[in-house]
Amino acid sequence: MQTVAIPQITERLQHLSADKLAVIYDFVSYLAELEKKHAIRDSLSEAYRTMLASEQVLRRDWDQPEEDAAWENL
Repeated sequence: MQTVAIPQITERLQHLSADKLAVIYDFVSYLAELEKKHAIRDSLSEAYRTMLASEQVLRRDWDQPEEDAAWENL
């Protein structure tokens, strides 16, 4: 992937119409939100990520009639 600096981007932006700039602004905003979500996801502890990953597998054991019967009086 080619390395691009902000001044290069600014130069190109100066030649675009207002409607194209609006589209670019929306896209950059979307990318910024994605970056923020990834930063949050990446900051989760390894133990928490393991818990989330194992939940679906463990659900097979939890969603059994025997389990429901064992816990129904608690």
